Amino acid sequence: MVLSPSYAGGQVATGGQLGMLGNRSVMDTPFSQTSYTQKVIQDQQARKLEDVFANDSSIRTNVPRAYGFDFAFMRGFDVPSSAYGVNGLYGIGSAFSSASLIGIERVEVLRGPAALMNGMAVAGGPGGSINLVTKRAADEPLTQITNTYASRSQFGTHLDIGRRYGPEKEFGVRFNGAYRGGGTEITQQSQEVGSATLGLDYRGQKVRLSADFGYENNDIDVMQRFVILGPTLTAVPAPPSAGKNFNPTWGYWRNQGAFGLLQGELDVTDNLTAYVQAGIVHGTTKYLYSDVNLTSLNGAYNGNPRLNRQEHQRQAIQAGLRWTFDTGPIHHQVNFNVSQSSNEVGILNTTGVAFRSNIYNPVPTAVPNIWVGPPPRTSDQFLSSIGVANTMSVLGDRLQLTAGLRKQYVKSNSYSAATGSQTAAVDDSALSPAFGLVLKPLQNVSLYANYVQGLEPGSVVGTQYRNAGAVLPPYRSKQVEAGIKVDWGRVITSVSAFEINRPLSVVDGANFLTQDGESRVRGIELNAFGSITDSIRVLGGATFLDAKQEKTQGGSNDGKRTFSVPKVQVNLGAEWDTSFLPGLTLTGRMIHTGNFYADAPNALLVPDWTRFDVGARYTFTTPWNNKPAVLRLSVENVFNKNYWQGASTNRYLYLGAPRTFLVSTTFNF
Repeated sequence: MVLSPSYAGGQVATGGQLGMLGNRSVMDTPFSQTSYTQKVIQDQQARKLEDVFANDSSIRTNVPRAYGFDFAFMRGFDVPSSAYGVNGLYGIGSAFSSASLIGIERVEVLRGPAALMNGMAVAGGPGGSINLVTKRAADEPLTQITNTYASRSQFGTHLDIGRRYGPEKEFGVRFNGAYRGGGTEITQQSQEVGSATLGLDYRGQKVRLSADFGYENNDIDVMQRFVILGPTLTAVPAPPSAGKNFNPTWGYWRNQGAFGLLQGELDVTDNLTAYVQAGIVHGTTKYLYSDVNLTSLNGAYNGNPRLNRQEHQRQAIQAGLRWTFDTGPIHHQVNFNVSQSSNEVGILNTTGVAFRSNIYNPVPTAVPNIWVGPPPRTSDQFLSSIGVANTMSVLGDRLQLTAGLRKQYVKSNSYSAATGSQTAAVDDSALSPAFGLVLKPLQNVSLYANYVQGLEPGSVVGTQYRNAGAVLPPYRSKQVEAGIKVDWGRVITSVSAFEINRPLSVVDGANFLTQDGESRVRGIELNAFGSITDSIRVLGGATFLDAKQEKTQGGSNDGKRTFSVPKVQVNLGAEWDTSFLPGLTLTGRMIHTGNFYADAPNALLVPDWTRFDVGARYTFTTPWNNKPAVLRLSVENVFNKNYWQGASTNRYLYLGAPRTFLVSTTFNF
């Protein structure tokens, strides 16, 4: 796979992968897409994907950084890490967070449902999808060491080595290994992360092969969790100090994961290419934590210790054909794709003796005496699909129409952890169409529109709910979108308007997780990236959302705002290469999230928040080998603001991170 080149400024690529549609320039894409480059990951010292998402106004991450799960919201809908793709293959994204980005070259964000392009992910909403592109060896040899520091005492080292071999440099090897450990920005909390990735590839004249392997170990002591707003609360308590952990000090997270991915492409003829991908991921987790059920505005909560063990295994495979041909003045790009994935999950959760504490003044509690054995199978899923699409273009690609269909099948089962017997099952299918139009009235202007439908598996209800083990029906969604993109030569700007409809998952008063009504989200997105001048770069945008509940039971919540969705989200970032000291770059970023409700009836309003980040980096030539080196310094949440960062499930809240210092040095050898 040949990557699209970087755009002016190097922070965003000129295009990205659209699943079965292949690589497309951003100006030839009838969707909203941004491909963040490795330069952003490295220059911004990104440790997790949420650090990359901090540049994107359409995305909000609603969980703490030192937390075992990723949980992002795009266009007002959840996108968990199990929905991420790797090199365009969906279904092997980690069930938990990727605590390290050492092996990632690009982070491609595609906004809106992507069923036609990507097939059905194990989980994930219509707000969008994330594709992680792995690193490949470049023609020039690379040996790079990066040393890192993060508040309070987290030190680490990252080694990146790339080589190509053969008379035509057809064989490539790229290895990345990293370790970091020590105290995090949260008092009493520590984290230890070890990771390694290996990318192998062969590029021949007609055949391209590659293999990727990765391993990660993530250990967290004094793990942070969300808070649950109890049924008696009529308002949202003030956020506690972000730097002081209100969770029990005996909590921990222990996670190991590994993945493998094989890929191949064959140019059958000059205009026909066949491809195949297959991958597997396996993860095991054990974590001790407590529910935090707030009962009073003074911060009092009831704690419920839990010891949880999980095991996840996923396999995915896809194959397809890409065929180009002409019929008179019409150029065709026909894509055919078949995909299949399976997912088996084992979960065992035991509880301890309840206790009481306070988020403002935590009370020490004894380590709970809980034991849990190996987890039995509790659920599995089998997903398959067949898709076909044709992009027809005329007038030198000035007018492009994409039309496609994907037939999707989903089977979901849940099983009793005690007996192993099946407790619930869903077997369903859907035909998901998609249409996209690109019109270029000028060479640098693209008008686009799309209509997309999506299908995703229904949730397997977790053990925290009274209907644990139930399988909710699949979620069907649809989007209509229109927008304009303008390439000004050094800056690309875009404006898009969209509407998405999707069923809602809510927790009722009896603590049952159910589907009730749907969320209708209308939005406008403004985005810009590139270089205003030779020394000033910009990256960011603004998103305005009107999210309403419709068709709720008895009409009780019709017309009310969808919980966890703000009206306004703004991310504005800039870099300035100073003239007074060559090699010095100053950076700044502002992130604003408008107020949002934490519950479906709209009784619990969470205040808006604004965060400011600043930084600097200095690039110089080392005297011992005459190669570039970089020193970086960043401060996130400069003013150490305490705020509720976001919500996910009904009445769940997450606390934002405190002021955090980041330092790194990169040397090339």
